[in-house]
Amino acid sequence: MSSPSASLPFSFQHLSLAAGVRAAMHRSPGKIAYRHRDRTRSYAELMSRIDKVSAALGSGLGLQPGMHGAIIARNSIEYMEIVIGASQAGIALATVNPRLSVGEMVSICEDAGAAVVFADREVVALLRDAKLASAPVIIEIGPAFEAWLAKAGPATGLPTVSEWDVFTIPYTSGTTGKPKGVLVPHRSRILTLFAMAVEYGCYGPDDRFLAIAPMCHGAGMVFSLAPIFFGGYAEIMDKFEPEEVLNCLAGESITGFFGVPTHFHALLEAGSGLQTASSKGSLRAVISNAAAMPQAMKEQLVAQLGPGLLHDTYGSTEAGIVSNLRPADQLRKQQCVGQPFPCTLIEIRRPDGSVCAADEVGELHSRSPYLFNGYWGRPEETAGTYRDGWVTVGDLARRDAEGHLYIVDRIKDMVISGGINIYPREVEEVIFRNPEVSDVALIGVPDERWGEVLKAFVVRRSGSGLDEAALTAFLEGKISRMKQPKYVEFIEQIPRNASGKVLKTALRARG
Repeated sequence: MSSPSASLPFSFQHLSLAAGVRAAMHRSPGKIAYRHRDRTRSYAELMSRIDKVSAALGSGLGLQPGMHGAIIARNSIEYMEIVIGASQAGIALATVNPRLSVGEMVSICEDAGAAVVFADREVVALLRDAKLASAPVIIEIGPAFEAWLAKAGPATGLPTVSEWDVFTIPYTSGTTGKPKGVLVPHRSRILTLFAMAVEYGCYGPDDRFLAIAPMCHGAGMVFSLAPIFFGGYAEIMDKFEPEEVLNCLAGESITGFFGVPTHFHALLEAGSGLQTASSKGSLRAVISNAAAMPQAMKEQLVAQLGPGLLHDTYGSTEAGIVSNLRPADQLRKQQCVGQPFPCTLIEIRRPDGSVCAADEVGELHSRSPYLFNGYWGRPEETAGTYRDGWVTVGDLARRDAEGHLYIVDRIKDMVISGGINIYPREVEEVIFRNPEVSDVALIGVPDERWGEVLKAFVVRRSGSGLDEAALTAFLEGKISRMKQPKYVEFIEQIPRNASGKVLKTALRARG
């Protein structure tokens, strides 16, 4: 997708993730960039290893720019070295969730045409048993990776990678169907980093960020990249443990961290640890993204963190970060995801393409420098997502008179009961306010009379005796009867992916 160099001015320089880290390294070579458990990496060490990855893929394995690979691993310093090093060599890696089944991992690697796969030890064993056909080289992250890296020659003659070339290929979560490879360009991610630095205010050289979200997802990747792109420090966790997170926040002078609502739910359940961490005074930003945060949870977080810290961000792998609700508006704007992110335009459109009036529900479209290059090998689905240069992922939203955005639901999740549109998320928000409810998700199920009715899957808090009758009584007067669930099933856990999104396909299969 590169443009001819003749069309560029002589002074033009492509944006590059590796170049940003290299610039940070030249400012402070001996400064610690990453820490993971008891291991650290200075900027000089980090950049040296990134260059070795680039050289080992190019002159070592003979991979050419434009080829693809994959990484299937937990969070680690090596994860970032591999991804940035591969991108510097022009090799885009599919970032695969290691919690998937072996069949799903193989399917993604083969769909991406991965010529090399980097993986944790347990994943390597699974892949070799499955006889992955598309990857002639499988490199285990650990001693084998270190030995491979040690053989790398100097990083000379690296290719010119255009900023609109693909940086990584995260695969969509597959909540509604087969995962698709999202082609994310360098330009998109780098400009996102600059906008994040402006919006969140916690990505300067003196900042210390806690990276706990899985790097295999778009948000986990970008929030782990930002600290080192700007010369800061990042503490990496490969497994979410509430007590460890709270201890780190309290003892490591962390200035910012990103989590999904599932993380924040567990942190709130752990007691007053967030309040204690916030009282230390170092925190400047706490960011939530990837899944809808219930208003009741926002109120709890603000009560513990205090004002001025919480950001609730909306976006997608395809469109990048679309909007952010800043701290000052967390309690003023109910169930809101804020205003457009810097350099972002938003339109709410009717089915005929016309723009909705204020507070009218329609399909959300966005346009920004953060958009993806399309789905790998799926031109028809790419065309369905791009409309006249605007991207939509099928989210229903409304915009108030002040320009603030509210995500109503996904088009595919909307329930039509007796000809009336019902948005499950609206009902979930009300149920979440029941003090005996730990988690909830609603779907539509077939009904002979009404076409569809709501079914609620509810997780009770420990020790709760909540039953269907008590839940129905709780909803009386809070929501119209036509929106109340006709069926309620109490379950142990709502199925969610690693980014906290509800897997409604699993619920529909069960329902």
